[in-house]
Amino acid sequence: MIHTPDADMDVTNIMQADEPTSFTTNAFDLHSVLGKDYGALKDNVINANPASPPLCLLLCESYRVLSTVHTHSSVKSVPETLLKCFGEQTRKEPRHEYQLGFTLIWKNVPKTQMKFSVQTMCSIEGEGNIALFLFSLFGQKHNAINSTLIDSRVDIDIFQLKEGSSKEKVAVFMLRCGVCASRQEAAVPRWLRSWENLAPFNAALKLLK
Repeated sequence: MIHTPDADMDVTNIMQADEPTSFTTNAFDLHSVLGKDYGALKDNVINANPASPPLCLLLCESYRVLSTVHTHSSVKSVPETLLKCFGEQTRKEPRHEYQLGFTLIWKNVPKTQMKFSVQTMCSIEGEGNIALFLFSLFGQKHNAINSTLIDSRVDIDIFQLKEGSSKEKVAVFMLRCGVCASRQEAAVPRWLRSWENLAPFNAALKLLK
């Protein structure tokens, strides 16, 4: 049984797909959907609130990203770390050498927005939806059951761990870490110290501090 904020799904009778799992990036999908068109690199526009920086910015840690950062008039100030979230961009390679082109606009918006094809698609809203979309392009392929489990986990993390009440956050945190309530408070500082040694977690902390 998979539990989501919207519905519960019983997947015990769903047969897993026979197609093999692929661990390689599908370059065709990246070029046709996100990036290159007739040899040119498209700019994918992200509107984000400085109060809630999107973790999809961490793509620059693993991919060659050509980026520009702007500040909308609706935002009074942006921390220096966020203005330089993509680095100094000192590289001078031709545009076609990059895998992604991002135009990041720090703007007073309720949810992070991503637009990459104004003519054919509406904007994608919300950190979770953007993450799932990018993961489907960059990550390995999954069958229907695993894809539903991934969607469920992201929904729980966004709607309960990030945006939920105090009780919801505690419940999800204990579920993720596998501890009882009596041990949770003492264990949190130790977990944080351990996680800071992990490269992905450390990179995310730089955006959130």
